[in-house]
Amino acid sequence: MWFPRRNKHPGSDMRHSLLLASTLFCAVSLFAGPIRYARAEAPFSFSATPGQLPKNVVPSAYDIALTTDMKALTLSGHEAISVSVFAVSDTITLNQAGLAVRSATIDGQPVVVSADEAAQTLTLRPEQPLVAGQHKIDLSWTGPIPQTPNGIYYDDYHDSTGAKKRMLVTQFEVADARRMFPCWDEPVFKATFRLNVALPKAWVPISNMPVESTVAASGGMQRVTFAVTPRMSTYLLALVAGDLAATHGHGDGTPVNTWAPAGEERNTEYATQAASAILPYYNDYFGTAYPLPKLDLIAVPGNYEAGAMENWGAITFIDEDLLYDPMHSSPGTKELVYLVVAHEMAHQWSGDLVTMAWWDNIWLNEGFATWMETKALDHFNPDWEIWPREHAGREEAMAQDALSTTHPIQQPVRDVSQASSAFDRISYQKGEQIIRMVETWLGPDTFRDGMRVYMKAHAYSNATSADLWNALSGVSHQDVGVIARTFTEQPGIPLVSVLESCRDGKTIVALQESRFTIHDPKAAPLHWRIPVVMGGPGVAGRKVVLADNMTMRFPGCTPAIKVNLGESGYYRASYDPATFRALKNNFTHFDATDRVNLLGDQFALFEAGKGELADYLDLVSGLTRNGETSVAVWQDTLAHLERLDDLEQGSPSRPAFRAFVRELLTPQLARLGWNPRPGESFLDTLLRPQIIQILGVMDDPVVAAEAAKRFAAWRKDPASLDPGLVQPVMQTVGLHADETTWTVLADVVRKTPDTERKRRFFAALARSQAPELIRKAVRLAWSGAIPNGRIVRSLSVLAHNSENPDLVWEQVIANQAQISRLLTPQGREDLLPAIASATFNPAIVQQMRAAAGSSATSGARIAADRSAEQVATNIDLRLRAQPAIAQWLAASGFAAEAH
Repeated sequence: MWFPRRNKHPGSDMRHSLLLASTLFCAVSLFAGPIRYARAEAPFSFSATPGQLPKNVVPSAYDIALTTDMKALTLSGHEAISVSVFAVSDTITLNQAGLAVRSATIDGQPVVVSADEAAQTLTLRPEQPLVAGQHKIDLSWTGPIPQTPNGIYYDDYHDSTGAKKRMLVTQFEVADARRMFPCWDEPVFKATFRLNVALPKAWVPISNMPVESTVAASGGMQRVTFAVTPRMSTYLLALVAGDLAATHGHGDGTPVNTWAPAGEERNTEYATQAASAILPYYNDYFGTAYPLPKLDLIAVPGNYEAGAMENWGAITFIDEDLLYDPMHSSPGTKELVYLVVAHEMAHQWSGDLVTMAWWDNIWLNEGFATWMETKALDHFNPDWEIWPREHAGREEAMAQDALSTTHPIQQPVRDVSQASSAFDRISYQKGEQIIRMVETWLGPDTFRDGMRVYMKAHAYSNATSADLWNALSGVSHQDVGVIARTFTEQPGIPLVSVLESCRDGKTIVALQESRFTIHDPKAAPLHWRIPVVMGGPGVAGRKVVLADNMTMRFPGCTPAIKVNLGESGYYRASYDPATFRALKNNFTHFDATDRVNLLGDQFALFEAGKGELADYLDLVSGLTRNGETSVAVWQDTLAHLERLDDLEQGSPSRPAFRAFVRELLTPQLARLGWNPRPGESFLDTLLRPQIIQILGVMDDPVVAAEAAKRFAAWRKDPASLDPGLVQPVMQTVGLHADETTWTVLADVVRKTPDTERKRRFFAALARSQAPELIRKAVRLAWSGAIPNGRIVRSLSVLAHNSENPDLVWEQVIANQAQISRLLTPQGREDLLPAIASATFNPAIVQQMRAAAGSSATSGARIAADRSAEQVATNIDLRLRAQPAIAQWLAASGFAAEAH
């Protein structure tokens, strides 16, 4: 699954992304002390796999018949489930949520039925205990088709002509298949599925497998039967139907179809081309051919909470993550579509063919797919500088992992609410970084060979992390688990401290390991086995595994030895003052990956109270002077400069700081220009809007005037504004918006049919700092103009972009009951913590914790804890940042700009 949390393009929504890097969708540690990696996880065992359902009865096949009423928004269903009973059983327990079971039999005999809505279970009690062997369960039920985007739901949208349309969608991960049919809704219970469904006759039906037959049904309906699926988990089943059209391609002979609401299918061509190229690449990489007879990619307009979902053979996407319109989409969208398609396609193997046994290993799905998406994008677009820019994901993971509310990659998951919280930057981005670190250590070919062994050994079944480590150990003849487990079975980030000296004509590098934390004085001391790559200009990289302390010797007195060469390791690094000076003096001699690594670590050291902000700002101030053009370096710099600007709110030195930022970035805008140049690199096309937007935020008068001019031209002719400039122009204008301008932006949010433009223009009007316009923006966010699945995210953007989170909080609290009715259970848990995380006011945190919903579930408690810690961290950092910035500005000659 892809969640809309990552931000590879900081300029697109940077303030929101940075401040939420460790608040949205993260989880707290669920145990008192650290997990010790000596307690190694075992290989997959069905009986030992955690879960809430008993394992005495196991399904093997579902035959499901559904009838939908898309006017009454109800469904009725019947299913026959083939099960194996392993021991004499008095009862059978499976999952259901919100369904009314009308009848139930086992082997044709009626049974007593009881439902527990709190536990989301259904218990069947036969008159006589069931003997071991094969049995058949028949169930009939009815249920709702709601609008909230989880389970089976309806999506009302406006097509490209403005006509109102309706479609049927499913979203079953983590545990919402039970909202469509009773089932064993845990990933370890794999079975085959035959789906038969009655739908409106004019609709295109899509599921995991091709349509096997279609017959007319009464009332203008059609009854569609899909072919039987391979063995798979319930959360991967899919059903989508509506007025859809597609473009078509092939990958290694497999039909590839990309679907969108009719009239939008022209915007699917880019995704179809990408998927058709990626499929053969993955077939070769995994050594196992894609096993289904077709691959469908489906754009869901608007009402979709995830970014995308890897349903086997029928991947669903929020429309902006699949549709690319050259006339309207930004350059960042072009890259995003490729990444999300590559991510979900990687899941067709890692997740679908081989599935984690339980949600404590969700990183096996998500971390691997995140790593594979980057690998695929780099393979097909090697000039996009994707690996250096993957630094942004690393920083997001480390921002969460340094706090006390972090958790191990493999964390105990006891219920559905906790499982939903596990989809965070630890599972995705940290998981990706650990996979990359292991691949670098073993070598790409050895790692690939291990993955092929792993896929073949666990196809159509489940696995744990131990199974992956064992496969990699078998081909590499090294004990991979003893290293990898130190990163997956305990939380946190290693810190490698470097002390260099010259003795007897040799460079002596002493390495010492400790734990890196931010705002966590009681953090438990932990130890890792860290694959370290070290070297420097003219010094070839050397690989070592660091455990505690180590000394390395290099010939000659080379003063610029850097650790984490190539940023392939998941750890922070700090250097003694002399070594840091040497690295700073040789900064331009390192490649972009190492330059951005040095910048990221230095900023993080300041956050942790282990380094001086002046050291970071000294590096940054030299970027333009040194001719820096790397998008990776600038993206990281822009993100941290805007972070510092947030911390400067209320400080008398803020105008001087903004003057420094303008002086730093203006030469970059001069280099890039406002208008795209024929033949320019894709990276320049990406960077231009980011530079313009930050200059606009930093009150650059020239940029503000140019943005106003282009906005006026856009109002007369929208085609006059390049798609890549829509976002920075609108955000700059939104910052200074009056009532009239705000209304123009809000009208676009209300009327545009596509999610990309809704998001862009809402983020622009969210920049306004006028209190009445902020109040209106809160109302707009839940008025129906924003799809339900994007309400929480939009309100969070507003809280951060407006710089008045307390006012947003006040408005959300006043309307919480109405807003919550539009949200999924996960959305309700995230609503208040997402808004509160933007504040610097402890009273707001107290109100959040006192709210009834903040302790209603384990997931809600997790969300409240992480938000509270982020606020405390921000308050502490502001107290340290403001005097440090003022001191550096004065020393650098910018203080006068404050007057």
